[in-house]
Amino acid sequence: MNDSVFHRLYDQYHQDVFQFLIYLVKNRTLAEDLMHEVYIRVFRAYDRFEGKSSEKTWLFSIAKNVAIDHFRKSAVRKKHSMDFFDWETQQLVSPERIPEEVSMLNEDKIRLYKTLDMCTGDQKMVIIMRFFQDLSIAETADVLGWTEGKVKTTQHRAINSLRDKLSSMEGGEANVE
Repeated sequence: MNDSVFHRLYDQYHQDVFQFLIYLVKNRTLAEDLMHEVYIRVFRAYDRFEGKSSEKTWLFSIAKNVAIDHFRKSAVRKKHSMDFFDWETQQLVSPERIPEEVSMLNEDKIRLYKTLDMCTGDQKMVIIMRFFQDLSIAETADVLGWTEGKVKTTQHRAINSLRDKLSSMEGGEANVE
């Protein structure tokens, strides 16, 4: 991988990938550390990038894996065991306060974001990719290595789950969509 390709990838996608990581881990410093890991992996793996997906979804896929590795390691540290961590069904909960990037969102998105920790990891990833990062169904499927049908089903379940959680928190109807 030559320097110009690396710099182009960095310049073109750094902000999107960084925001994605902040949404997941809720900590700017940690997201910066994870970004370094993402670009180390990009540098090491670019020669094997075959162009079957877009560079953007490839980068998001690496960022997703880096974030999952982070959650897996912190779950293992908490349990002091090597239990299997299934990110799709377990919650990806970060105890951090809401980062500044999130606080600049509108009120509905902030409520939605706060409620995401109550969803499963797969639901959280799909909602962040689709509604916070504006990835298409196809791009989200590509990043996660899923079919478009699985993304749609997960998104539907996530929206229903979020709607239920938000309306029970407010004691009324929540408007999610």
